Amino acid sequence: MENDDLVRLANARMSFGKYSGSLLIDLPEAYVVWFARKGYPEGEIGELLASLYVIKENGLEYLLRPLVVPESRR
Repeated sequence: MENDDLVRLANARMSFGKYSGSLLIDLPEAYVVWFARKGYPEGEIGELLASLYVIKENGLEYLLRPLVVPESRR
């Protein structure tokens, strides 16, 4: 992953479902694990969720937190 990809992931929002509008990094780990088991949606959101799974699985969320743009937090 490139730095730009990490910034994009840190600021990406869930586009559907119960957590629609939430930052992906704020999604509960169990929800991300569910996608890993059941399958990711197609497209960019699926790619971002797959990357987020690896990051959460390895306890590396703290690396993304400083990359969140303040106005991204609602």
